[in-house]
Amino acid sequence: MTLAMADATVSDFEGVFQKFKADNAQKKQFLLFLADKDPVSSLSWCPDCNVAEPVIYQKLSAVSGDVALLRAFVGDRPTWRNPAHPWRVDPRFKLKGVPTLIRWENEEVAGRLEDYEAHVGTKIDAILK
Repeated sequence: MTLAMADATVSDFEGVFQKFKADNAQKKQFLLFLADKDPVSSLSWCPDCNVAEPVIYQKLSAVSGDVALLRAFVGDRPTWRNPAHPWRVDPRFKLKGVPTLIRWENEEVAGRLEDYEAHVGTKIDAILK
């Protein structure tokens, strides 16, 4: 199994997302929306992200076949809290919380785990199938 990973921010997301989809068309595609990390501590301001990330990476690495993950960083806390945040209002994603793990298939959301469940191994297993 190969895990291809790309990173995006709000400002460069559309270009990175289009390239991600084109480069990984034959792979299982996942989007992981996360809070930004502190450059000193390498920890996110979002405690749920800090818990969920290692579990998600472990589960994705264990999937048979090729998998692609786009990590999309939502920004700092004030940016994310803005009700007009681009990914909160984007009809493709309609984010309510972070972390959010999305399985992307056929140009749409085929499965999703939101903040309160994104760290649960059995739920991650279910979305990976």
